[in-house]
Amino acid sequence: MKEKSIYLVLHNVRSAYNVGAIFRTADGAGIKHIYLTGYTPAPPDGTRLYTTKPERMIIKTALGANDFVPWSQHQNFSDVVAELKKDHVTIVALEQGEYSVDYRSYDPVGDIALVLGNEPVGIDEEALGQCDVMIDIPMHGQKKSLNVSVAAGIAMYGLI
Repeated sequence: MKEKSIYLVLHNVRSAYNVGAIFRTADGAGIKHIYLTGYTPAPPDGTRLYTTKPERMIIKTALGANDFVPWSQHQNFSDVVAELKKDHVTIVALEQGEYSVDYRSYDPVGDIALVLGNEPVGIDEEALGQCDVMIDIPMHGQKKSLNVSVAAGIAMYGLI
């Protein structure tokens, strides 16, 4: 039996610290590839002699995981989704909504790509419309959201 592959798509995530933390957790969870889309900051790609401040922030929180987890940067979310769907990968949004299901009850079949969105506003409607399913993490307190890197970790380990 083939083990399923899990990919991440970080779409318009603002914080380089969150990106680095997600890389670190992705390494531990055995994520196959991270796709950075929109304006999500990326780790250094080795093409320059210097690193930018966001790159240094990613390096600091990833603790080297950005060197082990394959990643690529893409301007267009739709292009990444189209490529993944050609390979029969199910696109799973981590987002609260009317049609979302509890991540604990979602039982994926085959390869999946977990989509994570912008910290304050989540995944935009256009991107959500391209996802096959939407899962959420039940919230019981007054705040109805988690930090994106924390939510990513819960979802990654819930899906493996």
